[in-house]
Amino acid sequence: MIIAVDGPTASGKGTIAKALAAHFGLPHLDTGLLYRAVGRQVSLNGGNPDDPGDALAACAFPDSLLDDPELRSEATGGLASRVSIHPAVRQALYERQRHFATQPGGAVLDGRDIGTVIAPEAEAKLFVVASVSARAERRFKEMQAQGRAVALAEIAADLEARDQRDRTRSEAPLTAAQDAVLLDTSDLGREEAIAAAIRIVERQAGRPA
Repeated sequence: MIIAVDGPTASGKGTIAKALAAHFGLPHLDTGLLYRAVGRQVSLNGGNPDDPGDALAACAFPDSLLDDPELRSEATGGLASRVSIHPAVRQALYERQRHFATQPGGAVLDGRDIGTVIAPEAEAKLFVVASVSARAERRFKEMQAQGRAVALAEIAADLEARDQRDRTRSEAPLTAAQDAVLLDTSDLGREEAIAAAIRIVERQAGRPA
């Protein structure tokens, strides 16, 4: 069974995807981490994330970079959004994601184009959303817990900018698959959101745990 979990930054899709993977006994891939690695590598290379050539060159990042804690920073998240608009970058990472999705037994993948591009045949598709204010508050608390000095207003502005880039890019824009189920987590706690997601997958795939 393939489970596709898409949605904007800080909507809760990563937490939900991990929980679904644990619940259904499936491997999980945070595809956004791949794009964050490309963005981080561009920075390490001294390149420009808006330059297609620099971004494509960064796709050759070493696997060890996926363990870099800097990948979770707001700055790297912004770089990931910028490099992801390049068609060549998306193509370079497509096969890696596709291979993971089609492994025997299935998998859970979360990102922005899983249900529309990477695994359109997925048995279960969720599109997780939340208001900008709710997402900014969550990210603000995460950053505070990590000892990072950030302003709530700056986080909200960054999220809105990323949403705009992701929704308007020409290649695989952020959009819900026609057969995806919308899950709004704005007013849901962690466990409530996970429980709702499990119910959706069970209903879509006809596979109760």
